[in-house]
Amino acid sequence: MGNSRTIRRSQLARTVCAIALTAALAGCANVSKMKTGSISAGSKPISQMNSSELSRVEGKYASAYKANPKDKAVGINYATLLRMTGRDDQALAVMQQVAIHHPADRDVLASYGKAQASAGQLEAALDTIKRAQTPDQPDWRLFSAEGAILDQLGKSNEARRLYRKALDIMPDEPSVLSNLGMSYLLSGDLPTSETYLKKAVAKPGADSRVRQNLALVVGLQGRFQEAEQIAKAELSREQAQANVAYLRSMMAQQNAWAKLKDKKS
Repeated sequence: MGNSRTIRRSQLARTVCAIALTAALAGCANVSKMKTGSISAGSKPISQMNSSELSRVEGKYASAYKANPKDKAVGINYATLLRMTGRDDQALAVMQQVAIHHPADRDVLASYGKAQASAGQLEAALDTIKRAQTPDQPDWRLFSAEGAILDQLGKSNEARRLYRKALDIMPDEPSVLSNLGMSYLLSGDLPTSETYLKKAVAKPGADSRVRQNLALVVGLQGRFQEAEQIAKAELSREQAQANVAYLRSMMAQQNAWAKLKDKKS
């Protein structure tokens, strides 16, 4: 019975990760955060913006990309913005164009791989990320990105090995700790997932997606008020409540299904 309950929990976790919540999470086991340029000096990196900030700068990035689709930094940032707002197919199209002009650039290949993964092209994404990695100068971001794709392919042990290689290079990096936490969520181990995500949130540089991932895991364990408090730190009240309401409905469906199975057993 315990094994079937773990399987149901894992299925629930995968379902939650596959659906874009109101918080506009960047996806399960978030792919690595690339340090790219920005439209104006001093502005916050795209990867660290919340939904309101993304809405405010979207027009600027769209215009900049249209004016010069060959610009590496603008293309990567625009694709990141599109992925963070759920427009995965458009993000992939943008990165395909950027990759044509920068076919061997590691940052471009990494962002292209993330766009492929977000669009569901997991095997192609894995190949792209591997091409970007160089054994003599390994990049922790690429290890983390490759791990995230392997997690989505159901290869959690391989994924966690890569996350730990990334942490060997960049100890306590919050984006990698977050990916590791989401890896355990995907396998149904919510307490371990929460442990890693809490550690990630406590580190300098933890972005909005890390905190929303923690809210997700806390909510999946039925602690909805706590999840809402975590989510409300950066989201509007309406967005936070929508996320928690969704989690409540998912948990209610799981519990009802589990009770039905128990009666049939």
